[in-house]
Amino acid sequence: MEVGTRLCFEGRTWTVVMLEGARATLVDEDGAVASVLLAHLLSAPSFALADAPTPSRVPPLGLLEELPEQAREHAMAWQRHVREVETGFPTADTSGVPRREFDPAQRTLAQREAAKAAELAAAGQAVSVTTVRRMRARYRREGLWGLVDQRATRRRSPLGRADERVVAAIVQALEEQRERSTGTLSRLRRSVGWILDETYGAGMVTVPPVATFNRLVHALADGKGLLGTAAQRRSHASRPAAPFRASVVLRPGEVVMLDSTPLDVMVVLADGVVGRAELTIALDVATRSVCAAVLRPMGTRAADAAVLLAQMATPMRMRPGWEQALALERSVVPYERLVSLDARLEGVAARPVIVPETVVVDQGRVFVSSSFLAACESLGVSVQPVPPANGPAKGQVERTFLTIRHRFSQYVAGYTGSDVTERGGAVEDEACWTLPQLRELWEEWLVADWQSRVHEGLRHPTMPGLALSPNEMWASLVGVCGYAPVPLSREDYIELMPVKRLAINDYGIRFDYRTYDDEVLNGYRREPSRDRDCGGLWEVRHNPYDPARVWVRLPTGWAEVPWINRSLVTMPFTDFTWQHVRTTVARRCGREEHEQVLARTLDALLKRAGGGAGSRRERTVAARAEAAVSMAAADARQAVPAAGPDLLGTPSPAFDLAGFFPSPRDGDDLGYDDDVDDPEEEDEGRADNEGLPPDELPDGPDAPGASGRPRTSRILDPHREAELW
Repeated sequence: MEVGTRLCFEGRTWTVVMLEGARATLVDEDGAVASVLLAHLLSAPSFALADAPTPSRVPPLGLLEELPEQAREHAMAWQRHVREVETGFPTADTSGVPRREFDPAQRTLAQREAAKAAELAAAGQAVSVTTVRRMRARYRREGLWGLVDQRATRRRSPLGRADERVVAAIVQALEEQRERSTGTLSRLRRSVGWILDETYGAGMVTVPPVATFNRLVHALADGKGLLGTAAQRRSHASRPAAPFRASVVLRPGEVVMLDSTPLDVMVVLADGVVGRAELTIALDVATRSVCAAVLRPMGTRAADAAVLLAQMATPMRMRPGWEQALALERSVVPYERLVSLDARLEGVAARPVIVPETVVVDQGRVFVSSSFLAACESLGVSVQPVPPANGPAKGQVERTFLTIRHRFSQYVAGYTGSDVTERGGAVEDEACWTLPQLRELWEEWLVADWQSRVHEGLRHPTMPGLALSPNEMWASLVGVCGYAPVPLSREDYIELMPVKRLAINDYGIRFDYRTYDDEVLNGYRREPSRDRDCGGLWEVRHNPYDPARVWVRLPTGWAEVPWINRSLVTMPFTDFTWQHVRTTVARRCGREEHEQVLARTLDALLKRAGGGAGSRRERTVAARAEAAVSMAAADARQAVPAAGPDLLGTPSPAFDLAGFFPSPRDGDDLGYDDDVDDPEEEDEGRADNEGLPPDELPDGPDAPGASGRPRTSRILDPHREAELW
């Protein structure tokens, strides 16, 4: 105890301000002064040091195992010496006769301590009587741990004796380069030198040598996400603040993760143009089922995310040529009971139908757009965005993409590898699959491999020793949580399209240099809508993959309004094709004339690209448009039930189905006849390209129920369950 020591006495906290002989002067927190005899103070039951750590009543003997063997043997040897000094016996066994110089009956404690010091000195250890007495006191206070050489328990600082100013400069430089491109340690060393010169003056603090500097950097940065690639640094910085734990999901659809990634496969878009495809999936966390997927040319749009929501509520049809083992009736799910609830499940593929409650999305502009949020609101789905650049927040879907690359993409012709270092020399020449064909391969792999493969992360709630496949997990949970079908109508699908708020003028509806008009707008021109919260503007839905028409919400329902210049464009196009034309054509005339110029320029571009006469950029734009229109139309036909109104079946004077252009077969002419003007010649042009993709072919006959016995569910098999228990 010294001046400044804080102590507890008589239920109050005091500070020692004076020590005079056997008396101490104390001051409490309120300023009261007391003078107390040290003998009375130290013997009082309420006396305790306020800042002193609470001594442990149990010695940390378990730490002995972590000590070096030499330090442990040294402590055990001192234990024998101390015991012999105190009891006359070096071990706990007191039978026998002690040595004469250590016999407590013949020698005093001081004599025994002196004898032990002399014995150790004769053995080569420079030990004094004071050392023996100190070791005895430590043994009484701390036991065997008190005899350990404390130098063996001290851990050297990884920074050594480094200058604190240098350490602070290194930490500052590491933090500043977190968002920069990855550099070398030599660049970091120069940055530290500049920081030291700027802070303390030139030459006042020197940077350590290279080897010492590198050691300091690794001691400060390893395990803290301050070194490594830029992606690794961003990933570490985006982790949530500890402590944190993974959320528990117990029912299908409770949490569904949406994400997009470029597929590592080159595909043939159209006219020999090769490009990358982009895959967007919806992964149900509870069952690990990929309950929807959209495959598009690079550049996923908000309409694709809306289609993803529609696909989740729609069963996947069986494709012609698929094995009947891939049908839902051959899977482990209770097929008869589900069909009695939802007739759409008859004859479909073995992929669960899961309606999401909450979707987890990243900060991509597709998933945070107003169109996607409105689509989720129309279906009653809540949206949960994750922090920016936070991959661990949706780790399940990120890991799914890795499995897709390893188990699917690398086996497809035209595989590019995950980065340029893994890419082959002629990947473009290997590409042979069109986008519809690749989609068919993907869907077959999804049902045959992913949905039926056992995932170690899926465990039955009552049998944790059993790993399940996504279909088996869905079968085990659907019986507990139930199944409620949510069929989508034509109006529901229109609700998922991107929305704009526009006025209905005398000339119709106009946006993005396109004018839409029809007789159905009569009676509403220059009239405000009933939705006063939107300033009297009308709700207009549009499809980026079919700009030739829009849908307007009128008091009588949805009304389709065509583009007035749709007849000028004789080939399918998309919104990004139109944007490409807008950036290349300067306005030199009135509004109406400029719109017609844009339409004719677009038609000329598509014809040039189709005939192979356009530039590489034009052919790429046209090929992406044709592939995107085809895939979007196929997804729409799958999402909208066949019994409802046909959203895409409206005849169009420009091409076969609105928003759909059939992909040619092998050997067909990929170009278009520029001279097709009348309907008869147009029909002949269609006959030359009548090869529809596989998803347009009629479904095969349903397999009879007696053709094969459904396999036994691994969940309901009593023999397997008995083995587990």
